[in-house]
Amino acid sequence: MASTKSFSVSGKTAIVTGAGSGINLAFAELLLSRNCNVVFADLELRSEAKGVISKYQSEDKSQASFIKTDVTSWTDLANMFSFALEKYGDIDIVCPGAGVYEPHWSNFWHPPGSSESRDAVGKGHYATLDINLTHPIRVTQMAISHWLYPRPPTEGSKLTAAPPKASPSNPKRVIHISSVAAQIPVWRAPLYAASKFGLSGFVRSVARLEPLFGVRVNAVAPGVVQTPLWTEHPEKLINIDLSKDAWVTPQEVAQAMLRCIEDDEYIGGTVLEVGAGNTRKVNTYNDPGPDRDPRKGLITSNNEFGDGDVLDWLQDESIWGSHL
Repeated sequence: MASTKSFSVSGKTAIVTGAGSGINLAFAELLLSRNCNVVFADLELRSEAKGVISKYQSEDKSQASFIKTDVTSWTDLANMFSFALEKYGDIDIVCPGAGVYEPHWSNFWHPPGSSESRDAVGKGHYATLDINLTHPIRVTQMAISHWLYPRPPTEGSKLTAAPPKASPSNPKRVIHISSVAAQIPVWRAPLYAASKFGLSGFVRSVARLEPLFGVRVNAVAPGVVQTPLWTEHPEKLINIDLSKDAWVTPQEVAQAMLRCIEDDEYIGGTVLEVGAGNTRKVNTYNDPGPDRDPRKGLITSNNEFGDGDVLDWLQDESIWGSHL
């Protein structure tokens, strides 16, 4: 059952974490091009993101704005919501899109206490899971809280009264970025895979929010996307055969995200796989899994290189020794 009222991003306000680069920047730019205000929430902005924000700012109207945000800090996330409300009066779309792909500094194969890990033994948590899984779950909670129990306006707010509650006649949207890695085992990146398996499961588990309260929570599951997360990391690029492996573009993913928000077809709980020039809904039960043709942009051909690195690390006592 879909929301009783159709949804358009035009005239709405969105929060996008990780909007300083990659998929989230492409999504933020797409929203702006369709007359949607966007709060860019990130630790920093790449030059291309600064250019987008500059394009959509003027003296009389500012559709794009930036707040420095550490998504592992729940205080920063709360400040992000307050900033958006004070600047635009309400929030309609939330994309907790910031994510990392098993960096050495928070990597299952570089355990806490090893030289490259920043996941200190005494901290009791993994940064990869904080960023990829805990942050999107927490942001979804915060959005639901605002939408079901809107705050009264603060001094200086654009509103004179609290915005109306979410409902099937006043729909709201959350769009997550899962991954094709949520459907397949990924030997070289088990923390990343676990975070995306968890995120897809979370999205499916809150599907009833849409028919009950008008809050649609969906996810895209991209394949191999041509973003700095890959292109600026040689240790990841070794897994790709550029002669035959297809890239998914950030713009393709952004368009799929928009469809998950606007199209009646993609009701709450949908996970939409995004390959190179192709998309499909991932079935909750008995799904056949992603197409294994590397030309579809969903898998990489040279996995033996990344997998071989893992075997080397496991045989290194300085990484896997008694410090654990």
